[in-house]
Amino acid sequence: MGVPDPAGRPGRAPRILVTNDDGVESPGLHALARALAELGEVTVCAPEAEQSAVGHSITTRVPLRLKRVALEGIDRTYCVNGTPADSVKLAIGRLLTDGPPDLVVSGINLGPNTATNVIYSGTVSAATEACIMGVPSFAISLATFVDPLWSTAAAVAERVAGAVLERGLPPRVLLNVNVPNRPPDRVRGVRLTRQGDSSFVDALEERRDPRGEPYYWLAGEYRMTDTDPTTDALALQEGWVSVTPLSLDLTAHHVLAEFSRWDWDARHP
Repeated sequence: MGVPDPAGRPGRAPRILVTNDDGVESPGLHALARALAELGEVTVCAPEAEQSAVGHSITTRVPLRLKRVALEGIDRTYCVNGTPADSVKLAIGRLLTDGPPDLVVSGINLGPNTATNVIYSGTVSAATEACIMGVPSFAISLATFVDPLWSTAAAVAERVAGAVLERGLPPRVLLNVNVPNRPPDRVRGVRLTRQGDSSFVDALEERRDPRGEPYYWLAGEYRMTDTDPTTDALALQEGWVSVTPLSLDLTAHHVLAEFSRWDWDARHP
């Protein structure tokens, strides 16, 4: 599938940066990079080890190191001893010396990133960092932790990337894409969604180390509470590809009027 040069320059293929939070060895990353190589020139820059659920953390107290690694079919593959957001910062700021890429894609994540999970997701945060830096971006995740059908999500990623390269995205907006773990002929289609409210119910299990001191292991289970079919979590559960536009603006605009009635200048005795 061919895509026009987003800058309108003849003869230049789109330049695409691929990253993730599962680490440079992740088969989801490899499937994504190879699929997007059909659209343009792909550079991979990803964490050297898994960085799941690190959110938008960045490294400020230790040096970042960039190392070239081998990935069949992708000439430019690098890993970083940092977070997903670090990988995007370093790739755009230092690695891509001929200017920022035309698109950043983060994934394919093993496991969904819907509802409140978006806040914790390193996958989404990598795409968010690209958006902050002014580069069109999206995150893509596959809704399973076992027996992943990477090819289904890779095909969706190629279609979404082609559309974004052709049409662009509004400023300060990125896309969060979640794909059901089904063969392509069993995916019901694409649904434009909003972020839902479902979340994990935490369980902090207390254990004892060999010296008898307590430590805690965070676990829990995901609880589906969304009933609106326009939410990302429910659409995904029902077999749809969920595409959610996310904004960098976290302001709760709908309550500004309410808070404006508070007497903010009142002094407590």
